[in-house]
Amino acid sequence: MGNVVLVTGGTVRLGAVLAATLRARGWTVLTSSHRADAGADIVADLAADGAADRLFADACARNGGRPPDALVNNAALFTGDAATLTRVNFDAPKRLIELMAARGGEGAVVNVLDCRVVRRATRDAAGDYERTKCALRDYTRDAAAALLPRLRINAVAPGPVLAPVAVHEGAGATPLGRPTPEAVAAAVAFLLEARFTTGVILPVDGGQAQGAGGRAA
Repeated sequence: MGNVVLVTGGTVRLGAVLAATLRARGWTVLTSSHRADAGADIVADLAADGAADRLFADACARNGGRPPDALVNNAALFTGDAATLTRVNFDAPKRLIELMAARGGEGAVVNVLDCRVVRRATRDAAGDYERTKCALRDYTRDAAAALLPRLRINAVAPGPVLAPVAVHEGAGATPLGRPTPEAVAAAVAFLLEARFTTGVILPVDGGQAQGAGGRAA
């Protein structure tokens, strides 16, 4: 096997493009989905107790007992109760990162955020979905520092490429045009392969953050 990357939520929408892009760049891609009929390599409902641990164990088993070389935390829920959103959007990515770190060795992680959390300084007044993404943004930076040099941990913050598009209503103009899934996937691939880069939040939002006077990272 070549370099192995686990892409959660890797069979539909942005996740499918992420998986295809990484395969084209020579990665061996393992995908997960909560749906048994989605064609994923591993079925894992990240809202369930212990699901992240089982997913990681399955990924290791498919990689000859070794942890994957890289992880893309893409799976996310946009709607639902606060507890379920937190389990899927924050607790599961955090746990997968902890498991990678515990197994030792070097690796790379890219978390998929949301363009709006680049501009939001705190979680106050955010909806449940945004709060989970703000928490993952903050954890990305904290873990990048804490887990050096074993893991490189970065994130992308896509604009309205994410589905459902209604999630981004009112998010602001895109002066550079609406980003494509392929543009986000290229950014993810760059961060996975950028050997000397960690702790970065990279917006792929068509210039929304700049147009709103925000800061990129």
